[in-house]
Parts: sequence; structure tokens; C-alpha cells
Amino acid sequence: MTERREHVRRRQFLQGAAAGVALGLLGTDGAAVAAGRGYGHGRRKADLLLHNGSILTPGGAPGPPAEAIAVRGGVVQAVGRARDLRRFTGPRTEVVDLAGRTVIPGINDAHLHAMGFGTSRPPLTLDLSRDAVDSIAAIRDVVAEAVAAKEPGGWIRGSGWDQGYLAEGRYPTRHDIDEVSPENPVHLAEWSYHAVWVNSKALELAGITRDTEAPLGGEIVKDGSGEPTGLLLEGAAQLVARVLPDFTEEEKRQGLRLSADLMHRYGITSCTEPGIDLDSVALYHDLLCSGEIRQRFTIMLAASGAGDLRETLARARRLRTDPAWLNVSQVKIFGDGVPTQARTAWVSEPYVGGGTGGMTLPGDSEEEQLALLREWVHTAHAMGFQVGTHATGDLMIKAALDAYQAAAAEHGDRGLRHYVIHGDLPDLTDLRRMAASGFGLSFNPQIKRSLSHQLVDIIGKERADYQWPYRTALDTGVHVGSSSDAPVVGFPDFREGLTAMLTRQSLVTGEVFGEEERIGLDEALATYTTAGAWQDHAERWKGKLTPGMAADLVVLDGDLVETARTAPEEIVDLPIGMTFVGGELVHDAISGTSASPAATMSSAAAAAGLAGYMAHGCCHE
Repeated sequence: MTERREHVRRRQFLQGAAAGVALGLLGTDGAAVAAGRGYGHGRRKADLLLHNGSILTPGGAPGPPAEAIAVRGGVVQAVGRARDLRRFTGPRTEVVDLAGRTVIPGINDAHLHAMGFGTSRPPLTLDLSRDAVDSIAAIRDVVAEAVAAKEPGGWIRGSGWDQGYLAEGRYPTRHDIDEVSPENPVHLAEWSYHAVWVNSKALELAGITRDTEAPLGGEIVKDGSGEPTGLLLEGAAQLVARVLPDFTEEEKRQGLRLSADLMHRYGITSCTEPGIDLDSVALYHDLLCSGEIRQRFTIMLAASGAGDLRETLARARRLRTDPAWLNVSQVKIFGDGVPTQARTAWVSEPYVGGGTGGMTLPGDSEEEQLALLREWVHTAHAMGFQVGTHATGDLMIKAALDAYQAAAAEHGDRGLRHYVIHGDLPDLTDLRRMAASGFGLSFNPQIKRSLSHQLVDIIGKERADYQWPYRTALDTGVHVGSSSDAPVVGFPDFREGLTAMLTRQSLVTGEVFGEEERIGLDEALATYTTAGAWQDHAERWKGKLTPGMAADLVVLDGDLVETARTAPEEIVDLPIGMTFVGGELVHDAISGTSASPAATMSSAAAAAGLAGYMAHGCCHE
């Protein structure tokens, strides 16, 4: 009986059996929606008081930071001097002595592949990041060990290898791993996920030979004799993806639980999940309702060549979710590649050595690709969905903005705040267009820090300096958010992003790339908090630590302001001590524990399966 009831609830969620909360919209009391039961002011006692520290709110009034913050009912009750907030303490108030630590708003990662991040980690996928391996030979050894533990014919997955950090200083080939994996197909995703490295067995299963043609915008890399090397770029990777088994539903659940836990450890309380389908949304819903994860998600549904976007969005409109926790309100369009060694971003100025990249959209010609881009944007806009387009090269950015403006001209602006994802190389004219039209940008400072020194030979020093122009974009008036794009960067670490924005230094060489594009701490922190809330249409109830806002906050074990002033390169070393979501402790390194969300709540809340905080329709039939 219980099994059947669960099946019915899941089916109703997917089909939208009953009307729910309007997607992407919050009432005037958004903070109360975010936290469950509203908040109290005056002399009502706080649930939580943190004092004797520095409370930072990006974009707040100038002057010294506040010393204390009181939380009640999952939202901020008061912020100010410790002596003024003593009146909020009572016998049931949990009091935390910060001992000089820094409190900041919870991190709103504007572009994080949450499920992909979790499933890219061991034990589901081999870790081939720069922290785990330093050479092709080391990767060969890792693959050999995985093959030894696998049945013949079973797929080996790995991710995170970075040619720029491998001792051999070259791209790998199938020959590097064929000997240790003769019967097991191997699929190893590069750090950016715009290239994959496979062995001969995987090529055989995918039917890729010297005569196979790559889809438009993709490349099957071949050697001097015309044979595939095992390296597949952009759309060509889909030729193998078609035969690569998907993760099972239980593996996806495992990955999502792991991802949520890691996000808490990195201070992330909200994120935008880009490019998933409605079946995956159902997994998020189930894990939120069961209390296995406690995280705020904005969902971007994938626009792709498979299926009708209009029908997908119509189904999404019928879903019953609480948008403060699961907001299915956006569409992701994958426009072009990346300006790395792959040279696949669509740029007007040729790469060093030639070529201008191109679009990765479905289509047999550039005209067909642009027509599809406009069609998808118009469909989403007309149905009230916000659009984010992966666009890294200046030509792709321009094409996305053209489509946004055309849709607004036909259907009215509607305040949807379409935005550009990544936006590596925008020209000044297009930055001005974004500001004037209310479009946003989502940059990737962590990637900047790890990649800059590799790009001089790809796009030249001038463009390597300019890439992700924070100072120029902010001065132009663009809403600029920051994101990790995890699992691209390995771990989603905003501290590394802050360091990158303040220093523009290469992680490897220490060289500064674009000193004139540096920004200050307050601006940098805002890109991870208030800008993310703006992108989510949620700036009225989250992103700041002011009365009435959601009590999503992070405690850093140190003085962030002083570190940024004297040694910004050391921000990455400030430990993340605590993370709170809706006033509930979900990560605690200070006391040496890091429990699951349900374990950190009151017994009543845990027993109810978080029904209280999801009381606005997510978890009920």
C-alpha cells in the first residue's frame, strides 16, 4: 500500500495532477515561504543567536560589520551590535560564540550541475582531476585498477583530466589505455566536459571509424593516417554517449545526496541546476520531501533536439513545487563550445593558429542553428520561462542577445531576466546591450584561476587578460553572477573564486591576467550572493543577511575582510566552519561534526520528514 501511494505521488508530480504554486513567483512574504512559518520581530525570542564576530552583507551600508545576528523561524530576525541583540535570547535560544569569525550569506552558485557533480565523484566515477593524477601514465594506472575490479565488457567512467596539468604535455589517445582495457570500453571526460577520451573498444561499440563524419560543430580527432585517436570534441562525443549506459536511478540518487553534502561543506545553500529533464526533477523532489537533502534549487530544463520544448514546458507548468526549494523556471540552451585547447567557442577573431569555432546547436548549417536558437528562445519567453544560453565566444554571445531582444520585442519584456552563461569574451557593445535590456551574466572565476596560463597560446595574451571582464561588466551596469560550473572545476569553492576575482592570478604561474578587471571583496561576494538571488528572481527574500531574509548563512573560520585586504591569495585557506540553510545547521566543521540535514534538526522536524519546511505543496498530494 505504501509503495503504491508513493508511486501515485510521484506520478502526480510528473504529470501535474493538481495546480500548485506558480513557478518562479513568490508572494510578498517571500522569506516566510522560504523558511516555513514566518519570522518574529520585537521581543520574541530567537531560535539562534550568533555573536562576537563580523556579519557581512554585500552591498550593504558602509561602515563596520555587524557583530551579531539573530534567527527565528528560519529567517533573519535582527542584525547589529551584540549588546542590542541580547534581548532576543531566551532559555531555548541556541547561542554561538563566533570568536571573531566571519558570517556571510549562503552562497548562491549560479550554475552548478548538482547531479552531475555527485555522479562524477567516486565511487560512481574515477577521479582524474589535477589533484588526483598528474600524468597520462598515472591515468593509465587508475584505469588498469578499475578494469581489474570490473567484469569484462563493463564500462569504465572517469572525469576531470586536464591536458594542461599532465606531465606529458599533450592530448591523450586511445593507445595510451588500450593495452590495459582490451575488453572494457572506457569513457573519460575532460575537465570542461567539452572533450572525451575513449579507448578502441568504446570506438568499436559506437561504430566510429576513419570514415565516420562528426556532427556540425564537433570533431573526431584523427592521426596522420586518418584513424580516430580516441579524442572526441563537442557534439562528436555524443556518438559514444549514445551507447554509454546511463546511471541508474539509485546511482543518481546517491550522486545527488553526495552533491548536496559537498555543497553544504562548501557553503552553498542555493544553486541553479542547468539542463536536466523532468524525470530528474522528480528525483530532486523526492529527496527534498524525504529530508535526505536540504538545498534550494532553481532548475533549468534542457532544450535539445529530442522532444518538443513547448510540451516539456507545459508539463513543467503543471508541477506542484514550492519555488523557495525547487523552482522549475528556466530553460538552458547549449550554444557553442569553449575557448580552450578545443578551440570550439564561436569567436570573430581567429584563434592562434586559425579557426573560429562554431555553434553546437542541432542543425546542418549555421542558418538552421540560428533559426533553432530563435525558436527555442521565443517558445520559452512566450511561456514565461527564463532562458540561460551557454555562450562563450563573442559571436555566440551576440547571437543569444539578438534572440533575447527579438523575443522581447514580439512578446513584451515580461521581466524574465534572460542571461548569458559563462560569457567569456563579450564585446563592450554587447555588455551595454545587456545592461540596457536587463539581461544578466554568469561568470566562472574558478576556471579563470586554473586556466588563464594555458590560454595565451590559444586566444592570445590580450584576450586571455580580458576573459571574464568583471570590472568592465559591473561598471557597464550588468548584473554579474559567479558560478563554479562544477563538476568542471572539481569542487565548487567560492573561496577560490573570490581569490580569482581579487587577484586575477594564475593558480600555476602566479601571473596576473587582466589586472584592470580586478574587483573588490564586497563586489566579488555580491556576485555569489545577491546576484545569484537576482538571477533566481528571489532577491526579495534571500541573498542578504538583513531582517526578514532567509537565514541561509556561512561561518568562515577567520577574518575575511582583513584577509582580503592584506593577503587575498590566502582567502582559499579560510576554513568553512558552519553552513545554515533556513536557520538549520547542515554543516559543522567547528565542532568536528558534519551531519545529514535531518540529523541536525529538531527531532520533531526530522520525524516529519521536513514536512514543515516543505509545507507549501511540495510534499503533499
